[in-house]
Amino acid sequence: MTTVSKAALGIAAGVCGTLFLGYCLYFDRQRRSDPNFKKKLRERRKAKKEASKRSGSSRLPNLKDHEAVQRFFMQEIQLGETLLASGDLEEGVEHLGNAVSVCGQPQQLLQVLQQTLPPQVFHLLLQRLPTFGQRLMSQEMGKMEDDDVE
Repeated sequence: MTTVSKAALGIAAGVCGTLFLGYCLYFDRQRRSDPNFKKKLRERRKAKKEASKRSGSSRLPNLKDHEAVQRFFMQEIQLGETLLASGDLEEGVEHLGNAVSVCGQPQQLLQVLQQTLPPQVFHLLLQRLPTFGQRLMSQEMGKMEDDDVE
């Protein structure tokens, strides 16, 4: 009796596997035959690429590596100034905020920025400073957890 039940179980598993595979193939074909499929796929890939580009461009360095922090600081200051000069206030403030968050003497940097930036841009930077600090803290906490795992 056990050989019959094993055979029946094997046949049932084979039938279920075949049905599942058929189900997957059918819906994949339906999805691909959709006239908007390629358009949606391109939009999704483009959005993902832009999101990774944005997050990758302002990835904070390892704060224990002094040279990396200096390079990041200078890069963010230059990029922020360039973006502000071209009229992209949001991104410019984003990069300047990143520079302030890794700066060793943020009060002095803020005094310099207050003298050089237009008042509305400086106030926008001040409003966003807590967000930059939170991002820095969350990244450091993530690195500490990664170190614990290793």
